[in-house]
Amino acid sequence: MPEVLILCDHRPKRSPSQRYRFEQYLPYLKEQGFNFTWSFLLSEKDDTIFYTPGKFVKKVLILLKSFFIRWKDSRRFKNFDIIFIQREASFLGTSYFEKRAFKSGAYVIFDFDDSIWLSDTSPGNKKWEFIKKPEKFFKNVANAHLVIAGNAYLAEKAKPYNSNTIIIPTTIDTSIHIPKPELRNKFPLTIGWSGSISTIKHFETLVPILVRIKQRYGEKVKFKLIGDRHYKNEKLEITALDWKEETEVDELNTFDIGIMPLPEDEWSEGKCGLKGLSYMACGVSTIMAQVGVNRKIIRHGTNGFLSENDYEWYNLICELVETKWLRQELGEAARETVVSKYSVEANKHLYLEAFKKAIGK
Repeated sequence: MPEVLILCDHRPKRSPSQRYRFEQYLPYLKEQGFNFTWSFLLSEKDDTIFYTPGKFVKKVLILLKSFFIRWKDSRRFKNFDIIFIQREASFLGTSYFEKRAFKSGAYVIFDFDDSIWLSDTSPGNKKWEFIKKPEKFFKNVANAHLVIAGNAYLAEKAKPYNSNTIIIPTTIDTSIHIPKPELRNKFPLTIGWSGSISTIKHFETLVPILVRIKQRYGEKVKFKLIGDRHYKNEKLEITALDWKEETEVDELNTFDIGIMPLPEDEWSEGKCGLKGLSYMACGVSTIMAQVGVNRKIIRHGTNGFLSENDYEWYNLICELVETKWLRQELGEAARETVVSKYSVEANKHLYLEAFKKAIGK
C-alpha cells in the first residue's frame, strides 16, 4: 500500500483551503489503496494563540515547535512513497524542508490555491510578515515532482519553475452541499456572505451598497455574515455567525442571494471562487466580482451574475430581490454547474491519476 505523508499548516477540518483542496478526496483515495499520515503544525490550542494579536513570546514558542515538528518529519521522509505539501511545509521564510523532501527519494506533490507568492498575512500577524518571505513559493514549486494549481492563472505562475504543473479546481462535495429551498424564499429575503476573518475586508467593500439596499427595501431584506460572530454593522443590523461544519450547509441555504465581492488585484486573480461555489452548490442565486476564475465559473445571466462596479452590484442585487423566478432559475443552473464541473465527483479522477503517476502506475 503506497504511503503518503501530508504536510500542512492546520489540523483536519480546520482550514477551508485544506478541506476543499484535498481533504474531501482522501476517503476516495484510501479506497484506491493509498494510506495517509498527517503532520500539521498547529494544535487547536496553538491555533487560537497564533491568530490572535499580540502574545509575542507564545508565538515565538509556536514557531520553534513548528520547526521541530518538521525536523522530525524530515528524518522520516524516506519512509514514504509520496510527500504531499499543501501551500508550504513551514511558516518560516525558508524552503529547507521542501528541499529535504525533494531529495529524500519520495515523490513530492505541491498543491496550492491563492497567489501565495504575495504577502497576505492575517490581521493578527501583520508584524510577522517579514518572517514568511512569500517569494519562497518559487523555490518550493521547483522542489516538487508535480505541482497542482487551483486555476489557470496560478498554473501559469508555477510553470516557469516547474513544467509538470496541472490544474485541479477547488471543488465542492455536492453530496454534502445540497439545496434546501425550504430554508429560504421567506420574508424577509436574506443577502449573505461567507468567508474567513482575513477576507471580511472584501465584504466591507460592499457595505455602502448594502446600506443603500437596506434603505430602499427596509424590512424586506436582511443580511447574514458567516465567519466571525463578533462582526458588527449597526446600519445593516447584520446577523454574524462563526463558521461551523455541522451548520454550514443549513446556514448557506438560508441565503436568497449570495455575494462574493473581490478587489481587482493580483491576489484576487489567484482566488479559486470557493465562496461563490459553496453558494451555487446549494442552489443559491449568486453574484460574484468579475475577477479571475469567477469569469469562468459564472455565465452571466445564466447561472449567476458577474459585477464589475458599484453601479452593477446595486442594480443586480435589486433585480434579484425583486424577481423570485430569476433567483430560482439562476440557483438551479448554478447547482448544475458545480455538479458537472466543480464537484468532488467530477474531479476525483484527476487526483487519482496524479497519485498513480507518483507511484509509477
